[in-house]
Amino acid sequence: MLLYLLLALQTEVNAQTDPAQCRYPLGMEDGRIQNDDITASSQWYETTGPQYARLNREEGDGAWCPAGQLQPSDVQYLQLDLGQLIFLTVVATQGRYARNSGIEYARKYRLEYSRDGHRWIPWRNRFGSETIMGNVNTYDSVVRDLHPPIITRFLRLIPVTDAVHTVCMRVELFGCLWQDGLTAYSSPEGQTMMAPGYPNMPLNDSTYDGALKRRKMSGGLGQLTDGVIGQDDFVQERQYRLWPGNDYVGWRNDSLQPGYVEMEFEFDRQRNFTSMKVHSNNMFSRGVKIFATVSCMFKLHLISKWEPDSVEFHTVVDDRNPSARYVTVPLKHRSAMALSCRFYFADTWMLFSEISFQSATNVLPTQKPPVFTPPSYEENSKLENIKTTPKTGSPEEGSPSILIGCLVTIILLLVVIIFLILWCQYVCKVLEKAPRRILEEEVTVRLSSSSDTIILQTPPVPPRVSIDPPYERIFLLDPQYQDPAALRNKFPELSQSAESSACGGGYAEPDVTLCTPHQSSQSSVPHYAETDIISLQGVTGSNMYAVPALTVDSLTRKDISVAEFPRERLLFREKLGEGQFGEVDLCEAEDLAGFLGEGAPLPEQDGRPALVAVKQLRSDATSNARNDFLKEIKIMSRLNNPNIIQLLCVCMSSDPLCMVTEYMENGDLNMFLSQREIESTLTHANNIPSVSIADLLHMSVQISSGMKYLASLNFVHRDLATRNCLLDRHLTIKISDFGMSRNLYSSDYYRIQGRAVLPIRWMAWESILLGKFTTASDVWAFGVTLWEIFTLCKEQPYSLLSDEQVIENTGEFFRNQGRQICLSAPPLCPSFLFEVMMRCWSRDIADRPSFQSLHQTLRTFAPPL
Repeated sequence: MLLYLLLALQTEVNAQTDPAQCRYPLGMEDGRIQNDDITASSQWYETTGPQYARLNREEGDGAWCPAGQLQPSDVQYLQLDLGQLIFLTVVATQGRYARNSGIEYARKYRLEYSRDGHRWIPWRNRFGSETIMGNVNTYDSVVRDLHPPIITRFLRLIPVTDAVHTVCMRVELFGCLWQDGLTAYSSPEGQTMMAPGYPNMPLNDSTYDGALKRRKMSGGLGQLTDGVIGQDDFVQERQYRLWPGNDYVGWRNDSLQPGYVEMEFEFDRQRNFTSMKVHSNNMFSRGVKIFATVSCMFKLHLISKWEPDSVEFHTVVDDRNPSARYVTVPLKHRSAMALSCRFYFADTWMLFSEISFQSATNVLPTQKPPVFTPPSYEENSKLENIKTTPKTGSPEEGSPSILIGCLVTIILLLVVIIFLILWCQYVCKVLEKAPRRILEEEVTVRLSSSSDTIILQTPPVPPRVSIDPPYERIFLLDPQYQDPAALRNKFPELSQSAESSACGGGYAEPDVTLCTPHQSSQSSVPHYAETDIISLQGVTGSNMYAVPALTVDSLTRKDISVAEFPRERLLFREKLGEGQFGEVDLCEAEDLAGFLGEGAPLPEQDGRPALVAVKQLRSDATSNARNDFLKEIKIMSRLNNPNIIQLLCVCMSSDPLCMVTEYMENGDLNMFLSQREIESTLTHANNIPSVSIADLLHMSVQISSGMKYLASLNFVHRDLATRNCLLDRHLTIKISDFGMSRNLYSSDYYRIQGRAVLPIRWMAWESILLGKFTTASDVWAFGVTLWEIFTLCKEQPYSLLSDEQVIENTGEFFRNQGRQICLSAPPLCPSFLFEVMMRCWSRDIADRPSFQSLHQTLRTFAPPL
């Protein structure tokens, strides 16, 4: 009973289900799915009945085998009753091994599922195919991710054959409890958006498994419950290599007469609803905004009438931030089995990608609460990428006196739990420095494979062994993690290991100690917890040029060896980005080549004015910001390398102060790669923008060359990433610092309130924990940059970890007990290159390679141009 109550309480804080984390074995192998819950259309012998269809098990004759040889037109199935609604993400299959005597396996199969046991729905992937490729021998386990996942209680596995064969199967399913309890939603059919310069984008619910009649969807589930979150720029999105906008369902205002979209939601039982979360696009430049208002009605039973009093919620319409976001709608603990919500338009379009509900299940006294038993800590398969949790039992019945005693105990425990929760919330508000909280929905970490197919060698079946929890959390709200001194007290060895990272200053200034990248030296650079935000952020929001060791006395004009360009010859074209104290603009510079003279680093202009990036300081900026700007100019004027963005001239005779740098017409590397696919015959045939592996290697060589140059001057970049690598028309890469000044990459930075903005997903552990930035920490960021390049920038590093979890993970790197989470090898990445990445992420600074050795290694493997 206590377990159930705790699970019920937990559902209030859980959010949408993440398919990459929802990968628990459901119990075929370890027996939690009982024999009575496994049936089949037929069986060859009693010893090949459905109860023997358990992965990695050899009971009976080793598997389930349907009667007779399977014809291509036959429909034989293995049916599983999971007992309750499950979010099913992975299916693993084997053939009949039978201790090396079996020769039967299913080469293909398909799935049918049912939430009620009556209506059976064929599963199709996002391309509309029903067939799943199965096994190639009798003993290997082949694991298939389901795209889209299935929300179901009953599942049928149906072997498919192209010729007459004898087939046998063993299976395991992976997923998690469908805590939303949503069984169906109904809404108007999604519509098609016509976007200038793009093909028509169908914003329909392409995976909906209900009925579609007269442009009304009813009785099913689809994209709004598949756990896939739509991106900010839906026009550019190409999830699963499908059409742009495929992860959104969208409606146009003028096509729906009432001015709202009405949706109905049905649930498995009566629930006490606390909130609804709607992931909505807000790309207002294309007429898309989050809804202005939502009004929800409730009914206690599916056959009852809607209750008259509704819940209404008004949003704050956002015309500044185009990022997609979750909108949380409070539902005020209303009890219901069905909801009807009207979402009112704030602009021309509304686009939703996910809707989830937070609730506690209302269980009537005559009902038996559902029991979902998570897997045990025992390793019941070789799925090393699937996370397990402790196994629990079901409650036992007792005498009335014992029952009363249990209830009293439970009530007291709940009172204690509520008190602790309230106390923790109070303490968190006092201690927490960041504006974000660690949500319960974010506590799991990515332990899943990035590929759809994993082949597991299984004969002979290994003995089960106990395993420890794979990830120990570090609580960010612990005051010891807010104060570096307290952190060093907790881990005395941290002081010694971290001192080796004290070498190096900012990107633009060599450390006065002139130590080599891997030597120990005591630095005067303060920790982030002790440094003013201005000196960290720089002029346009960048932390790249922060040089606390540089004194204002040295910032005289005679130190700046760059020419003054006539301001009136700069013609504004467009804004490229904006930071806290200034902005970056694209401008035309009249006769810049003549002004700079022969040998100026300018691309061919075909007789047109040169395009340049102008970084300017607002006239009302603080004196500290002005000094930082002068520091940056002084430093940029010293840099001269073909792979570093070059300062061309300045405008300093009057305010606003400006620096003029090269403009790279192909934009940044992140955007360039994310809009391309890997080169193949398909990309050539369909004229799809593409890059080759050789191109990616040459890009890596250029970045390592630029960083080798910076390291030779003892300069530390602090923010190396693909967003800060720019490309010209010849695909020459130049390293810059513009990334943070653009809203497009705001999600790549983590803001510590009143302190700094940090690219934590690219930062070494010592940089996050101690604020120590060195050439060695740039090497760490270079490894992450390589990972970005070979994922074609389709995914953010540690995309399935929250910012707080990324910070917590750095503690695991420090402890070095094998529990740290590392980025997995990208599918396109050669093995030697992933080894290079792993060396860049070495826990000990001395074990990381230098940029000189990285450049030499990459040049060795890059094919000649």
